[in-house]
Amino acid sequence: MIKRIDGGVCAAKGFLASGVHCGVRKKRTKKDIAMIYSECRATAAAVYTTNLVKGAPLLVTKKHIADGYAQAVICNSGNANTCNADGVEVAEKMSAMAAEALGIRADDVVVASTGVIGQPLPLAPIAEGIPMLVKALSREGGTDAAEGIMTTDVVKKEIAVEFTLGGKTCRMGGIAKGSGMIHPNMATMLVFMTTDAAISAEMLRKALTTDIKKTFNMISIDGDTSTNDMVTVLANGMAGNAEITEEGEDFDTFMKALNTLNVYLCRAIAGDGEGATKLLECKVTGAKDEACAKTVAKSVICSSLLKAAMFGADANWGRVLCAIGYSGADLDVNTVDVSFRSAKGDILVCQNGAGVPFSEEKAKEILLEKEIEILVSLGNGTGEATAFGCDLTYDYVKINGDYRT
Repeated sequence: MIKRIDGGVCAAKGFLASGVHCGVRKKRTKKDIAMIYSECRATAAAVYTTNLVKGAPLLVTKKHIADGYAQAVICNSGNANTCNADGVEVAEKMSAMAAEALGIRADDVVVASTGVIGQPLPLAPIAEGIPMLVKALSREGGTDAAEGIMTTDVVKKEIAVEFTLGGKTCRMGGIAKGSGMIHPNMATMLVFMTTDAAISAEMLRKALTTDIKKTFNMISIDGDTSTNDMVTVLANGMAGNAEITEEGEDFDTFMKALNTLNVYLCRAIAGDGEGATKLLECKVTGAKDEACAKTVAKSVICSSLLKAAMFGADANWGRVLCAIGYSGADLDVNTVDVSFRSAKGDILVCQNGAGVPFSEEKAKEILLEKEIEILVSLGNGTGEATAFGCDLTYDYVKINGDYRT
């Protein structure tokens, strides 16, 4: 059983966190640097952006956790440290300063940055901020850390769960940032997760890379894959369970806990898309296989026309069919059904690839809700998938029209 609990990224034993304003961002009211620390060395795994242009912190982090271990995370917002000649040097120095302050190895530090691309990241404010971060580390610091990694996010994103492995109570928590430059495939956001479960580096990596295929790789806000973002997880083993070293019942339970966190964070990120007013979920069933279902779900959720229609609460199901048609999936359009569903009910708008009579008034009422499900049935297959996104609004253009300046 997976149980929701409080505590966020600090819910698991042995994890402390903090977030402060150090001066990377001009607004003193906004925290701009965060730290997560494990009281003992932890196994670590990460998945990185597929963009060929990668932020320097990703390159450094990948090198640091190549051995499968880490003990701390440091992340600044307001500056991506990407496309800078001294980017790697700066990221390494951030790691070294954090390590020295914590009394750990520099190559046990995960380093991340998010914000504007192409502007040098000054080290002076970070050097001032790290002692403040270390001093502020606490079991209650998860929310401050969640604030410290935000850029255009409107809401903090954090969650924690509790589960049992071999009779031992284990916990897992996470924080995330993500609002724009969000598009499959991996990674299009910053996500930091912690757990006190004992699991080998190899199995932790397997768990993460398996689950992101149906969670974080299924989000799209705007079609832009970021340069900087990644998903990381640290497992310090302090719950005292027998270490997970192979597949089996304990690994399955761990996977369920991880998936619970990831689905929640996916929905939180999608619902907080830049300028968004609605969370969209496209649920595809009846596909010939999972790959087909994923292709269709992604195509629908990425459609700018469909996203605009959802903003206007317009039940323009033709835009769903159009996105299915150009998705490249192998399917028979004459067996496609489409419905819209929300807290106000559901309504069938297309059956067997053709429109059916429906009440526009009822459809409008359904689509005016904050969370909308686009239900697509492709036929009688067993493949299914869900993609996460949001509507496309005027504010998205406003936010990105002057993001840098």
